[in-house]
Amino acid sequence: MAGGSGFLGSHLCAALVRSGQEVLCIDNHCTGCRENIRALLPLANFSYREQNVALPFSVDGKIDQIYNLACPASPATYGGKNAIFTTKTCVLGAIHLLDLAKVHGATILQASTSEVYGDPTVHPQSESYRGNVNCIGVRACYDEGKRCAESLFFDYHRSEGVDIRVVRIFNTYGPNMVMNDGRVVSNFICQALLGKDVTVFGDGAQTRSFCYVDDCIDCMRAAMASGPNFTGPVNCGNPVEISIGELARMVVAKTESPSRIVFCQLPADDPFRRCPDISLARQRLGWSPRISLKNGLDRTIAYFRAKLFPNRAGRVEP
Repeated sequence: MAGGSGFLGSHLCAALVRSGQEVLCIDNHCTGCRENIRALLPLANFSYREQNVALPFSVDGKIDQIYNLACPASPATYGGKNAIFTTKTCVLGAIHLLDLAKVHGATILQASTSEVYGDPTVHPQSESYRGNVNCIGVRACYDEGKRCAESLFFDYHRSEGVDIRVVRIFNTYGPNMVMNDGRVVSNFICQALLGKDVTVFGDGAQTRSFCYVDDCIDCMRAAMASGPNFTGPVNCGNPVEISIGELARMVVAKTESPSRIVFCQLPADDPFRRCPDISLARQRLGWSPRISLKNGLDRTIAYFRAKLFPNRAGRVEP
C-alpha cells in the first residue's frame, strides 16, 4: 500500500487488515501521518516502512496486490513549492510501483482522480470524457501528473502484461482528513467548530459531489477484486450534487455554530461543476455509494470535534 498513512490509505489499510490480509504500508508522511495507522502498528498482519515512492525501492517476499495512493491530494498541499515533488510522486512513483508489480506478478490499482477531467464541459462526467485541463496551470502538477500515471498504467498493461485497475476518485471526505489541508469539507467543519468565519471561494454556486470514505474504500476493493478483464478507468464518487454554498450552510447548521459565511476570490482553474457518472461502477463492480451526505457529515463532524476538543464534549462555544 503506497500512501498508506494518508486519509484514504489509512482507511484502506484498516479495511484490508480487518479482512485478514497481510499489509505492508509505505509512506513518507508528506501529507499522511503516523497517528492514522497507530492502531494497526501492533498487529501481526500489518507492517510499516518509511519510503518515498519517487525513489527506486524493492520489497522482499511475495506481493499479490499493490494499491497506489501515494500523492498529495489537495491544492493546498500539491501546489506551490510542492508542485515538482507532486509530479515526481505521480510519475516516478507510478513507474516504480508498476515495475514492482511486474516483478511480483501482482495486480496494481492506481488511485486516480476526477481532476483528470479538469474544468469539465460535459456534465456529469463519464469515463469516456477526455477532460478540459490547463496543462500549464497551477494545478497541472496534480492533474497532469495523474493523467500521466494513467497513461503509464495502460502502457505497462499493453506492453508488459501488468494486471492493472484505474479508479478515478471524486471528492471524498471523512475521519482522518487533515484539518488544514485545504479541502472544503474539513475546512468548513473546523472553521464552524471553532466559531471562525466559514470561507467560501467564489460565490458558492460551484458544485461538487461528496463521497463518504467508507464508500470510496468499498469501490477500490471492488475494482481490485473485479478480475483481469476489467481494467477501468472507472469513476468512484457520489452522484448527488450540491453547491459549495449549500454545503457551507449545512455544516454551520449541523455544528450549531455562530460562524458567518464569507466569500473569497475563486482560485485559478477551480472547476465550476464536478459530478460523476457512476453507471460503469454500477454495471461492472456492482457498486454504488450507501452513506448519505447528511450521515457522513455527522460522522466527520464528530471526528473533528473530538480532535479539536478532546477534553470536552457537546456543542462548541463561539
